[in-house]
Amino acid sequence: MHYLCTYQPTETNMKKQLKKILMMASVVLTLIGCAGNTASFDEIVANRRSVRSYDSSRKISEEQIRTLIATTQEAPSWANVQATRYYVVMSEEKLNKVLPSMLANQEKASTAPVLIVTTYKQDQSGFFNGEAANEVGNSWGAYDAGLSNAFLVLKAKEMGFDTLIMGLRDADGLKKALDIPSDETVMTVVALGYGNQVPKRPDRKPLDEILKIK
Repeated sequence: MHYLCTYQPTETNMKKQLKKILMMASVVLTLIGCAGNTASFDEIVANRRSVRSYDSSRKISEEQIRTLIATTQEAPSWANVQATRYYVVMSEEKLNKVLPSMLANQEKASTAPVLIVTTYKQDQSGFFNGEAANEVGNSWGAYDAGLSNAFLVLKAKEMGFDTLIMGLRDADGLKKALDIPSDETVMTVVALGYGNQVPKRPDRKPLDEILKIK
């Protein structure tokens, strides 16, 4: 006579099996997550370069721009006034209007598929009730714009883009080409795209030359 031995799981055994399954699933998901991780913050900082030549055939979408600026907007600012503004130039028509205002940077800017003109609204950062809070005055607007630009270029690198911050430009020409209000100060133009080059990392000064711990 043959006996058919059947396993009758108890509630305790079922809980143990479920626990094992959940633990295995957790390990698998962790491994998948590790495999898909992007570069660390330190790697992004170390790999960012000022790139002066771009592949003009590789375009950037409006959705990507919105993602980039949404992260850039997280930069700290005086009393959270968020005085920095971004004028994103993507169309061929507008790029052609902006390029003459790039002066010595015109050749470098001409290959980038996107140019971002950054400005700040005057009398906001560093001001309370229309009065400067201290001797720095509107330079706080420039400070906040610099913080914002730092977020911008680092997020761009994290997204796979390259950038170049350009300070040589005709502010009046840019204001006219992009209808920038008179109460905004033009700071920089940032080239954005896929670089054609991988510049060597410039040497940094010895840490003790710039760091003073008291």
